[in-house]
Amino acid sequence: MLMLEHLGRRSGARRYVVLEVVDHPGPGEYVLVSGFGPKAQWYRNIRAQPRVRVWTGRRRGAPATATPLPEHDAATTLDRYRRCHPRAWKHLRAAIEHATGAPVDTLPMVRLRLDDPR
Repeated sequence: MLMLEHLGRRSGARRYVVLEVVDHPGPGEYVLVSGFGPKAQWYRNIRAQPRVRVWTGRRRGAPATATPLPEHDAATTLDRYRRCHPRAWKHLRAAIEHATGAPVDTLPMVRLRLDDPR
């Protein structure tokens, strides 16, 4: 889990959302899934303004850039999450699919890269 600060695409106001991390491919990198699809407000905001700040563990307000993952990379990430976290996947998948009515593997994913990965 992490907390993401993003800017409202119209208002410019700071917004906050707590999200599940589905992958941590390397130092200072986190992958998130937009559980409510491309219409999620946080997702729409980061598409308009990819500069964000991240709170997780000992990191407090770390500057980062958010980039949508290509479909192939997203599929690979979800497959790895399924294998590594089968119980969490079962519940996460059910909750997302119930809420959205869409298969979870069609949902957009985002990679966060911290400016300073240390």
